[in-house]
Amino acid sequence: MPDLPQPIPAATLIVMRDAPGAPELLMVERSAQMAFAGGALVFPGGRIDPGDVAFATELGDAAVAAKAAAIRETIEEVGLAVGLDPQPGAGDLQAMRARLHAGEPLSTVLGRHRIVPERLVSFARWQPERLVARLFDTHFFLAAAPEDAPTPVEDGAETARAFWASAAQVLADAGAGRAHLIFPTRRVLERLATLGSFAAAAAHAAAYPVRTITPWIERRDGIDQLCIPDDLGYPVTAEPLAEAQRR
Repeated sequence: MPDLPQPIPAATLIVMRDAPGAPELLMVERSAQMAFAGGALVFPGGRIDPGDVAFATELGDAAVAAKAAAIRETIEEVGLAVGLDPQPGAGDLQAMRARLHAGEPLSTVLGRHRIVPERLVSFARWQPERLVARLFDTHFFLAAAPEDAPTPVEDGAETARAFWASAAQVLADAGAGRAHLIFPTRRVLERLATLGSFAAAAAHAAAYPVRTITPWIERRDGIDQLCIPDDLGYPVTAEPLAEAQRR
């Protein structure tokens, strides 16, 4: 019997900024050429690299690896630094982004800046086994956008677009066929749409345990549904499988 593929460790960062009406989220549109979720709207993020793990080992805290990856990927993909002290200025940030794109590890790029792990709030962990081209074990973190954050700029390689929008707006665009969402992103957005500020989102995250979510297929009322647990704060916990596949 062939060995089953091992999940790829990954991390993603939900950057929020409070705004009139509803908080806005930093979204990216993945390049249509990407093998996984090409053309989909997602949060910045990607694989946890060996350099992230080595950095966390140096700090003596293995949990930092996922947060370091989320911070690094957000700098690479949109040119925005979150969770660092001091906050890098525009020039430093551009230089950091260029060095990361050149392949340097985050630990050497940081320089006088340090990661403040508590600024990233654990929100969720997803490891789907169905309807995906690759199997990822992804940590989701919440973070407040820095004051005077620069305008996010896509990298033109992995990301084709970067923008701010409320969770409700992204869901509305997806419902109208103007955007493509994968199953975990849709469920997370539905959860975030119920929260009126970053403080409320952080408190909500603290109220629920972070358990790894692996959706399963269950037949309900004669329809195959893709389901998730109903005790983790998600307002929608099942979707017809046919609809999930089309999306």
